[in-house]
Amino acid sequence: MQRVTGFGGVFFRAKDPVALRAWYQRHLGVDVQGWGGAVFPWPSDADRAEGDGTIWSIGGDDHAAFAGSAVPFVINYRVADLRALLAVLKEEGCDVQGDAIDSEFGLFGRVTDPEGNMIELWQPPA
Repeated sequence: MQRVTGFGGVFFRAKDPVALRAWYQRHLGVDVQGWGGAVFPWPSDADRAEGDGTIWSIGGDDHAAFAGSAVPFVINYRVADLRALLAVLKEEGCDVQGDAIDSEFGLFGRVTDPEGNMIELWQPPA
């Protein structure tokens, strides 16, 4: 079974998301959009769909990536078959957080690693 296929995104928790986004924009040139983040496209991936890329986002405690967690960041990994992978991870004794969540952006699932780091798994929409 294929597991992780790439990075989907990196999400930072911030005390002042607006100020931190502005810092990254001004000092590092990150093209921060109105939704609070940026998309870094995958130019070398010939099979990518329009708009595909790695998401980079800064949010506060109300950011969906941090729901139910006190972690300072979440790394999102792309996967090919989220439901199958979550089932295998459960069988392997991993700390899977609930079932797959379906959204307009695809399927999302969560697992916690042995040190308590929240990992978000993402299956892009077809």
